[in-house]
Amino acid sequence: MKSNSWNLKLFYKSIKDPQIEKDIIYFEKICQEFSDKYSKKDKSFTEDNNILLQSLKDYEDIESKRLAKPLMYIYYTIHLDSSDNKAQSLLNLFTSRITKAENNLLFFRVALGKISNERQNALLKDVNFKHFRFFLDSIFKDAKHILSESEEKIMSLKRLPAVDMWNNSHDKMLSSLVIDWKNKKLPIDEAGSLIHSLKTSKDRLKLSRKISVELKKIAAFSEAEMNAVLTNKKIDDELRGFSTAYENTVSDFQNDPKVVELLVDVVTKNFSVSKRFYNVKAKILKLNKLYYCDREAKFAELKGDFSFEKSKKMLIETLNGFDGEFSKILETFIKNGQIDVYPKKGKLGGAYCWGSFQNPTFVLLNHNNSYRSYSTFAHEMGHAFHTEFSKVQGPIYSNYSTSLAETASTFFEQVAFENLLEGLPKNQKIIALHNKINEDISTIFRQIACFNYEKEIHQTLRKNGFISKEEMADLHNKHMGAYLGPIFEFEHDDGYFFVKWGHIRRFFYVYSYAYGLLVSKVLFKKYKEDKNFLPSIKKFLSSGGKDTPENILKEIGIDVGHGSFFRAGIKEIANDISRLEKMLL
Repeated sequence: MKSNSWNLKLFYKSIKDPQIEKDIIYFEKICQEFSDKYSKKDKSFTEDNNILLQSLKDYEDIESKRLAKPLMYIYYTIHLDSSDNKAQSLLNLFTSRITKAENNLLFFRVALGKISNERQNALLKDVNFKHFRFFLDSIFKDAKHILSESEEKIMSLKRLPAVDMWNNSHDKMLSSLVIDWKNKKLPIDEAGSLIHSLKTSKDRLKLSRKISVELKKIAAFSEAEMNAVLTNKKIDDELRGFSTAYENTVSDFQNDPKVVELLVDVVTKNFSVSKRFYNVKAKILKLNKLYYCDREAKFAELKGDFSFEKSKKMLIETLNGFDGEFSKILETFIKNGQIDVYPKKGKLGGAYCWGSFQNPTFVLLNHNNSYRSYSTFAHEMGHAFHTEFSKVQGPIYSNYSTSLAETASTFFEQVAFENLLEGLPKNQKIIALHNKINEDISTIFRQIACFNYEKEIHQTLRKNGFISKEEMADLHNKHMGAYLGPIFEFEHDDGYFFVKWGHIRRFFYVYSYAYGLLVSKVLFKKYKEDKNFLPSIKKFLSSGGKDTPENILKEIGIDVGHGSFFRAGIKEIANDISRLEKMLL
């Protein structure tokens, strides 16, 4: 029987299932046993190859259960019904217990990082450690940033009051804001989403101004929150020896810092491409100038039947034409209840895909029968394919880098888009192509502008010890204007969008959107030119996190270490703009 809702019984019978407590106790037990077995004061397990190899195998077994099944189940439960206070209470309790259990494992990476350089080199060359080579190499390289075991525990524990509680309080303040709009009171997130669907610039500007008024009301708290978490970030970076504010994120994503800096430089130097698009957009909208709130405006919606049943049928047919293995995965997801389709009261907004090595992959949608919903469906299934294929790598390598997470998703989004575009009449093709380019510009150029914005925020705080809400607002407009161009007229209060911009509270991860999409642009171009490139795409999807993103891509003939690669991806967007301009003639 096919289902359009999650089947949480794939995890547990109910929130009262006694197996939940049994699984948590088991996880606590194996973490404690691992600590008891290997955590001695002299950490002698690192000195004997046989014992060290066994410790790595034992650690890998724990990794297979690391994203504890009970925690995933409770998160899914809350995401379906945010008013479930019992589940929220259990989440806090489970998180605390699992964090304490995982703290028993902190000694392991610390001890591995203290192995002498000579012995490190020998272990990396030892054929017996071949499976663990990348895992060990990553730890050895990160060792200079790892603190003592007791210090790491403090760092783990202090995150809650230093970051999470600030962010959570800020989110609660945001969620309390409502906007009066056409005799309705809209939550601020809903109002923000509505802006780009309004037909006139006058209405978009009016609603945007109303939102800015509300954001300014809590800007003083946002100022305190941002200064607190940015100062904590500064302290963490100094303790760990990171030289830049973004180095820690790049390290976590296992990217080469030089490649990320190259990406940012190339995209920033090509802001002319995004400016070119917005000049075209202004002509389409018949406007002499654009306001900040016009940046994602759609001049029309794509017509057609995008109900979930129709979307499902179209996507299955598209995937069959690409490779039947992918359509079978989608059909299995639907049959098993691994996709929750429709919005409902209390359900988390947006869309995501989440899975782990030993647990089923789930996809959350909020399908509203629009083309955007169909596109999102294809996007999230791209994540799902990546997650499922990567499980062949085993527990410690099944999680792929965040910088490649958007590659698979945007690749399959492009596959779905191009298949649909072929059958559209010209006027509908113009709408579809405009909207697609708009999204690509936002994913690449806007996110790199955000990266540059974040850099200057952190630099200002580290230089002056404090950054005011006015400075954050002014810097916001400066960096957004850099990629949008002179066709846009900014109002000062547009800068207060920083109050609700969650990206800047997850420090520098935005570059991964641009990285992932530019890679997928090149992948899709290679596939279009030669269908025999498909095995390379499947190889990429199956690579998980077995190596650095750069090395994984090199295995399929893609070298991101040169500016020409990123320029090639940007050229694909420029070509789409040219295609749009020709359609408008």
